[in-house]
Amino acid sequence: MPNPGALPKYLAIAEMLTRDIRAGRICDGSRLKGEREMALELDISVGTLRKALAEIEIRGFLRRVQGSGNYVQKPQNDVSLYAFFRLERPGLSGLPTARILDVSFEKAPSDFNTDNAWRIRRVRALDDVEVALEEIFVKLPKSAELNENQLSESLYLTYRARHNLWITHVEDSIGVLKWPHWMSLGNSDTAGHVVRKAWAQDGTLAEISTTWFDPNEARYLSRLA
Repeated sequence: MPNPGALPKYLAIAEMLTRDIRAGRICDGSRLKGEREMALELDISVGTLRKALAEIEIRGFLRRVQGSGNYVQKPQNDVSLYAFFRLERPGLSGLPTARILDVSFEKAPSDFNTDNAWRIRRVRALDDVEVALEEIFVKLPKSAELNENQLSESLYLTYRARHNLWITHVEDSIGVLKWPHWMSLGNSDTAGHVVRKAWAQDGTLAEISTTWFDPNEARYLSRLA
C-alpha cells in the first residue's frame, strides 16, 4: 500500500545524496559521475535525477561547472529536510522513511506551556530496514487537525508547509532504555534512547520527541566540521 506521506522520488534521492555528502561518503570537491550513469545506478530516470541534483544545488551542496560536470561542496548552512536526523545504519547513511502508527491530540508534556498537544507515534526505517520507534509531541492547536494522510515522512516539512512552524535548533539527550510498552524492534530488551527538544523560529519550545532505536541496526552519529 503506498505511503501517503512518502517524499517525491526526486526529493528522496536528493535527501539520500545530501546525507552521503554530509557523512563524507561523497567527498567534498569530488566530481559526480555522469548523469546517465548515476540515473542507471539509482534506477531512476535522468529527468528525476536532474530534479534531485537541482534541489541539491539550491541547498548549496552542489556546484555545476559548464562543460566539466557536477562537483560536491559543503555549504555553511545545512537546510536539508533531514539536517537534524542523526540515525544511520552501520557504514551507511541510509534513506529515512517512516510509517505512522497513530496520531492523536493528548495531554501535553509538562515542559510545554499548554494543556494539550498532538502526539505522533511512528516506525522509522533506513533503506527499508525498520530501525527505530518515535513518539513525538508537537505544540500545534487542535484546529491543526493532523492526520496520517497529511503528514510527510519529514515532519519538519509538514510543519513548515502547513503550519508555518520552522524548527531552528534542537537539543538531544542520549541514553539506553527499555522499549516502550506499545512496541519493540529487534531481539534486545533494551534500545538506544534519544530525547529531543526542538525550538521554533520564535524561540518557543515546539516539539518534544522520544526515539528508541535498535543498536544492532542503527547508531546515533553527530558530526562536527
